[in-house]
Amino acid sequence: MIKEMKLRGFLPALLSLNLIILTVIASSQTCPADISAKCGDDSSDEWEGEFFPGISKIKYEGPNSKNPLSYKWYNADEEILGKKMKDWLRFSVAFWHTFRGTGADPFGSPTKTWPWEDGTNSVEMAKRRMKANFEFINKLGVERWCFHDRDIAPDGKTLAETNENLDEVIALAKQLQEGTNIRPLWGTAQLFMHPRYLHGAVTSSEVGVYAYAAAQVKKAMEVTHYLGGENYVFWGGREGYQTLLNTDMKRELDHLAKFLQAAVDWKKKIGFTGTLLIEPKPQEPTKHQYDWDAATTYAFLQKYGLEGEFKLNIECNHATLSGHSCHHELETARINGLLGNIDANTGDPQIGWDTDQFLTDFGEATLVMLSVIRNGGLAPGGFNFDAKLRRESTDVEDIFLAHISGMDTLARGLRNAAKIIEDGSLAELVRKRYQSFDSEIGALIEAGKADFETLEKKAMEWGEPNVPSGKQELSEIIFQSAL
Repeated sequence: MIKEMKLRGFLPALLSLNLIILTVIASSQTCPADISAKCGDDSSDEWEGEFFPGISKIKYEGPNSKNPLSYKWYNADEEILGKKMKDWLRFSVAFWHTFRGTGADPFGSPTKTWPWEDGTNSVEMAKRRMKANFEFINKLGVERWCFHDRDIAPDGKTLAETNENLDEVIALAKQLQEGTNIRPLWGTAQLFMHPRYLHGAVTSSEVGVYAYAAAQVKKAMEVTHYLGGENYVFWGGREGYQTLLNTDMKRELDHLAKFLQAAVDWKKKIGFTGTLLIEPKPQEPTKHQYDWDAATTYAFLQKYGLEGEFKLNIECNHATLSGHSCHHELETARINGLLGNIDANTGDPQIGWDTDQFLTDFGEATLVMLSVIRNGGLAPGGFNFDAKLRRESTDVEDIFLAHISGMDTLARGLRNAAKIIEDGSLAELVRKRYQSFDSEIGALIEAGKADFETLEKKAMEWGEPNVPSGKQELSEIIFQSAL
């Protein structure tokens, strides 16, 4: 009897609550991007509404905030060393990892299917992803994105049909850009996934593949220019070899140089004023990639007369794969006038492949930002998050959390680097270490005017040199104190 009385009182209340909920839903102007549920006009298959309905625009709340969907260190308009944080960092969302990443690896099937996906690679699905991309960029509060051509639009049966597919998606991206400051940081052509590129694209042994790659890059450069892109990237994932036994390395390198020169010529012909960037990587998927690291790429550009036409897009994970630190690669690029852009990611020291993780080590981020500040910034380049969610991270919210973490890490690195520069102790330590070259004979050496006879006389005159401490431990203490 008591149970019946409670139930009688409960049912009217439940019905009233349902009525209120239904009224709120009916009056809502947005709905989730779930293709299993109709939203708006039921007669149309085209979805309209928010892709991330439970997430507001991400705001800066400071380091004491407990809200994971907020910035703790990245305050876009705050000035650091005379420049706004957003202008130092110039963040960019990478379309391929963010909207095409599935969580698949060599040992397992995909683990992620976002609510807006319909299981196809159709043009309509590509357009839906593009809308999700722009909503994500807006809510994240950044102004740039980057893309591979085949990630944003599907292949067709012919090159002409493929270009038409790309044009349709690019037209939508152009429309979505209108009235905003959002533009591509860079575009590129995907020249590594299709079976036609099994021997490489530009360095393929087949002339037909070389020509196809040229047509693809030509189109990708055009659409990047059309969207107002600031740079164009060349990543030669398959431009290398598996064995030298069947490889004419000189011929392949010559072909690569001719291709890059043709790209320079096309850039000028279409009036594209952006920077052409080469992204070094030592290996994977090839055994040896021709642009192994920053120094190798610089030597290649010098040999073929391409110096001055290209800069480098340095990826931290690629740096470690080549046996260097990210800081080393950034400094090698910087001192040679080649630092143009940074793929903001990292690897795992226990794993020997390109894991493309979001950078969360603020010590490494501080070293990265020291190079960026010494470079005067990266514009027209920036930081693009060539980083993906872990296979085990499967919530839509995780896309935001990962980017927030990466952005905050680099913002904290910027703040730390500014502290080091403003303090001046590290710079003074370095100055003192080389102060013997601030002498008359040191000036002659650095001007290239000290011959061996002159130096021999000085060695005889001075006797055994007094070699002081390098103060490595002190330099590390100064660095760590800024963290």
